Amino acid sequence: MKNCNSCGKCCETAGNGGLSATAEEVDWWEIHRPDIARYVQGRKIWVDPATGEYFARCPFLQKSASGNKFSCDIYDDRPEDCRHYPVDIAQMVRDDCEMLERRDLVDLKRAQKNLDTIMMDSRPPAGR
Repeated sequence: MKNCNSCGKCCETAGNGGLSATAEEVDWWEIHRPDIARYVQGRKIWVDPATGEYFARCPFLQKSASGNKFSCDIYDDRPEDCRHYPVDIAQMVRDDCEMLERRDLVDLKRAQKNLDTIMMDSRPPAGR
C-alpha cells in the first residue's frame, strides 16, 4: 500500500449526503467553527445553506495551484466520518483510492492489516 498522494478522490465522494456528524461535533462547530456549522442542518453535513440541498462534494476540499493535489481546509476539525476514512479495502476499491497497489487486492487480509496500521492514530481497527 502506498502513502496517500492527496488525490482527493475520497473527499470527492463525501458529498450528496454521504456523511454525518455527531451531536458533539455539531455543538463544537457551532461554538468554535461557525464557518463549518453554516453547512450543517441537524446532523446532516455539507448542506448548501442557500438551497438546503447537499453539495456534490465537500465544500472544504481545495485543489492545489498545480491542480493535481487536494487539501482539506478543516483538516484539524473535520468530522469523525472523515477522520476514520478509509475503514476498509472495499471502501478504497469503491472510491478508486490511489493508495492501493495490485498486490493489496491479492491478499486482502494483509492489505487490511496494513491499512489499520496506517490509520491507527485516526480510528479503531476495522471490525471492532
